[in-house]
Amino acid sequence: MILILLGTQDKPFNRILNEVSKLKKEGYIKDKVIAQIGHTKYEKDDIKTFDFVSKDEIEKNIEEAKIVIVHGGVGIITECLNKGKKVIVVPRLKKYKEHTNDHQIQIVKEFARNDYIIPLYNEKKLKEALEKVKKFKPKKYVSNNEKFKDSIKKYIDKL
Repeated sequence: MILILLGTQDKPFNRILNEVSKLKKEGYIKDKVIAQIGHTKYEKDDIKTFDFVSKDEIEKNIEEAKIVIVHGGVGIITECLNKGKKVIVVPRLKKYKEHTNDHQIQIVKEFARNDYIIPLYNEKKLKEALEKVKKFKPKKYVSNNEKFKDSIKKYIDKL
């Protein structure tokens, strides 16, 4: 199963759904696809969709998924990585009115730089990302929260 998680942002994010639908129609994607679409409107029946569910239900879906495609939110990326999932990340972009700015690009670049995820900056290259994910072995995710906290503490101690 392929799981798509678009998050809770109040702006639509149809690009990735439309590309997945196209690849399903072409027969390239044969897996069942489930998508948490939030505020996005999606009318086709080729992807099983739901708006919002409990955190437990999301975690259950992540556990069952072979591949997870997510927006560029840190929380959902780290949750998927902590569960050992192969993750394709598509940043929401301001130019498509999917977000108020392009901060998700920086988030995706950082996770990709560390070989945790497969970045997808152009949804038209989803087929290539799905090919790459077959052989992709993500590095085990290690949070840098402690390093970040230490940096803040050192900064405060200098004041």
